[in-house]
Parts: sequence; structure tokens; C-alpha cells
Amino acid sequence: MVNTLGIAVVGFGWMGRVHTQAYARLPHHFPELTVRPELVAVADEVPGRAEEAVRQYGFASALRDWREVAADPRVRAVSITAPNFLHREIGVAMAEAGKHIWIEKPVGLTAEDARAVADAVAKAGVHSAVGFNYRNAPAVETARDLIAAGEIGTVTHVRIRLFSDYAAHPDGALTWRYERARGGSGVLGDLASHGVDLARFLLGEIEALTADTAVFVPERARPTGATAGHTRASGGALGPVENEDYVNCLLRFASGARGVLEACRVSVGEQNNYGFEIHGTEGAVFWDFRRMGELGVSRGTSYQDQPVSTVYVGPGHGEYGAFQPGSATSMGYDDLKVVEAQRFLRSIAEDTPHGATLGDAVASAVALDAMSRSAERGSWVTLD
Repeated sequence: MVNTLGIAVVGFGWMGRVHTQAYARLPHHFPELTVRPELVAVADEVPGRAEEAVRQYGFASALRDWREVAADPRVRAVSITAPNFLHREIGVAMAEAGKHIWIEKPVGLTAEDARAVADAVAKAGVHSAVGFNYRNAPAVETARDLIAAGEIGTVTHVRIRLFSDYAAHPDGALTWRYERARGGSGVLGDLASHGVDLARFLLGEIEALTADTAVFVPERARPTGATAGHTRASGGALGPVENEDYVNCLLRFASGARGVLEACRVSVGEQNNYGFEIHGTEGAVFWDFRRMGELGVSRGTSYQDQPVSTVYVGPGHGEYGAFQPGSATSMGYDDLKVVEAQRFLRSIAEDTPHGATLGDAVASAVALDAMSRSAERGSWVTLD
């Protein structure tokens, strides 16, 4: 028996659209799901955005105030894709209203914010999902399986990179993303949060870290109207960039492994260059988001001059089979969000967590806060 689940989306910028499209695609890729999403309401304070969502995606209601979503008995689950500074208020309110929540990372501005939402979810007994989408790539899940099975021996060290040019243009508008009070810790919350999640997903808990940060574009023009995504602006009054463009972090894992995590939003010549290299005592695995369906694997007993082979993921890896019938046909970013949506609804249907949850968001936020403290102090910080 298939039941419908009333869905609302709060915040209809680019990520709100991605969530909405993921819900719409669920019956196509995961027909076995016992719950089907019904798009009940969309809320956005920018005039016209919610109405556009109704026209394009078929939501039943267009709202300006997200509080109306919390009060709507038709809504049982909510995607929270509003700016970071609103995550805590909206997340807590939705949980207290008995709504399951799928919330984008980094879940607020600090670990305290993430904990507040996690506590509200636990107290209300609802389910949560968090937008750590890169862990959903079948090649990443395959890497985790290989590591867990000891296929590369004992992991010794990892390098995780997240380089992008989305903020490299000096005419990029001074939106909320660059303000400490509304955007939080800059590239730490935006990209390094994904890196922390990948590190934990693949190698386990981080024990201590030391970090260095920098701002390379210190001023930007204030926008004169509503913005979406990474809007450019010129002619407006200049204002300071208050949060980080760059972070470099050394990691110590509880397992004894070492790591390097580097993230930058102003990397000219880099477009979504995200990935990792993980080395063990008997081999290594390599992954590049831009070649999402490929996993470089080196394993054996040669130690020196040991070759690397390319594994093209296929229907036997992760959720690949829900999208393609044979190996080496590319999946895309939006497919990872469909997987995320499926795990969110499956958690609700089966009353057991699947995929990244608010517990993972809290752990990531703790590491991000530690990076900020380390950069200020110039010393190692032990994680709680």
C-alpha cells in the first residue's frame, strides 16, 4: 500500500528547486517506496518566487511566511532550503510542529544551532535528513565498502579537496553568504562541511585538528535587489567580506589516520573540483566528483609500483541501479539529491534512519567550530 506524504519547501532559491525536483522524480526511480510525496506548500519571502513554484511544479499553496507551513496540518515533511541564519529557527519550529525535516547543511551558523535543531527533532520524535549529498555517490559508497573490508589495508592518510570558483569574480554580490551573522563561517560551512562529512563517512571520527583560514576578496558590492545563487553586482556600495574564502586543515582521526582537508570558494580555474585520495598500508582509492562514476583503486601486495585501476560503478554499487541499467553511464548532482530524498522518505516510512541525519550535521558543525577556534589561536584543537 502506498501512502501520500504532504511536503512543503521553505526557501525557493536554487536548492529549493533541487529538492522539489528530487521529490518529483522519486516515483520514477524508486517505485518501491511505500510513501509518495505530495507537494502541498512552498514558502518564500521574495515576491513572486512561491507563485512561480506553484506554476512550474504544481504546489497546492504559495506562501510568503514559513510559519504558515508549520501551522498547516496537511504538511508532514518539510525541506528547509532557506539561508543558513534561518536554519535554527525554522528547523526547531518545524520539529515542534511534528514535521519531519530535510534540511540543508551546515544547519545553522554554529554547532550550538545544529544541536538545537537535533534536540528538537529528538524531542518531537520526527525524522531528519541533511544535505550531505556527496556521500550518496555510488563510487563513494564503494570506496567506503572497500576500506571497511580491509581491501587497502589500514588507512594511513587522506587528502580531501573542495575547490570552486563560484566566488572568484570580484563583482560577485555581497549577499548573505559573505556576512558572519547570516552566512556563518564562509567556505567552512559551505564546502568544508561536506569535506568533514566525507571524512567521517569514510574513515570514522575526527579526534583533533588544526586549521588556517584566509579572505582573498576582502570587499564586494552590495546588491540592489533580490538575489539567487551567486549573483554579480556592480555600482553598489562596497562592504567587507566577513567570513572565510579559504581553509586548510590537518586532521587526526580516532583510528590513528592523518588527513588534510582544503576548501576554497575563490579558486580561479576550478569548477567543483571535489574529491579525495585515501591511502592505506596495502593500497589506495581515488575519487573525483567531476568523474562521479569512476573510482580509482590500487590494491595488492606489490607495495611499490603498484598499478591503479579504474572501477566504473554499475547497478551493484549503491543506488546506481535506480538510475542506469549498466556500468559507466554518468549520474549527476541532481541524482544524488534524489537518493537523499528517497532515504528521507524511507526513514519516515520505516521509522528508522537512512542516510545522513542531524547527528551527522552536529558532528560536522563541531569540527567547523574547532577549525575556527584553531585558526584564531594558531593551535591544535581536540574535538568534543
